[in-house]
Amino acid sequence: MSLHTITIQPTNNETILKFVSNQILINGGSYEFNNIDEAKNSPLAQQLFYLPFVKKVFITANFIAIQRYDIVKWGDVEEEVRTQIETFFQTGNLAVKEIENSTKKEPIEVYAESTPNPSVMKFGTNKALTHTDVEYKNIEEASNSSPLAKSLFSFPFVNSVFISENYISITKFDIVEWNDVYSELRNFISSYLQDNKIIIKELPKVKKITTKEEKGNIEVSNLDGTAGEIVAILDEYIRPAVASDGGNIAFKSYNEESKIVSVILQGACSGCPSSTITLKNGIETMLKDMLPNKVNEVVAING
Repeated sequence: MSLHTITIQPTNNETILKFVSNQILINGGSYEFNNIDEAKNSPLAQQLFYLPFVKKVFITANFIAIQRYDIVKWGDVEEEVRTQIETFFQTGNLAVKEIENSTKKEPIEVYAESTPNPSVMKFGTNKALTHTDVEYKNIEEASNSSPLAKSLFSFPFVNSVFISENYISITKFDIVEWNDVYSELRNFISSYLQDNKIIIKELPKVKKITTKEEKGNIEVSNLDGTAGEIVAILDEYIRPAVASDGGNIAFKSYNEESKIVSVILQGACSGCPSSTITLKNGIETMLKDMLPNKVNEVVAING
């Protein structure tokens, strides 16, 4: 496993700062603590509340959000807090002591929903699964990262698995029809989540994003200019729409010279017969309208 590192990410609220981890912190869901008494099952939150400026602690699968009191500015203390959190995890401590095998099980709902891609079925759930979208093309990719995805690959007809915030999109091989197998998969996923088993234990290595293809590596969160505008449009207008169909469209690169945008199709979008129409009539048209003279074409790569 790679060394545990924490990076700082601002939010729209100047009193709240996110400390993002490169590893999974908890098994799905999230926890919010308003004071040290509420944080009895979270050694991390308890430690943070000893800092006099900490007002609230929010822990998710891969980041900790902290709200401060106005007695300090984040610029004066953020590096100290980042180092403290990083050291906490590097010494093997747990963010939250989650209760395993509890007799009172969390009520889990799982529903199956068809998608525009006949090879893909979407399995939605009322349980938060991940804060970072992940896709697995085979059992080898899932083996060291997602016990859930690895288990799903034990079904011989499962071709790929895409896990998002509150749904799983599964692509099947053509050897079966969905009517014959979707109920079995839905029951399996429901039982898996009901037993509070680990969904993702380690995030896949983050692929760097380029503003010019094959030239320089930049994180998506750090993009500015036209590339940053494209990411913002995709996040606000495109991703919610395709997520309802069990898919995802992620930014890959923007070439300033050719004005070509490259995106990655994931989940139900990958290999979907209607994805070309969506790409040209939807995404490309929207980007051209919202960013005049900055986009000539949108090209897609299956995830």
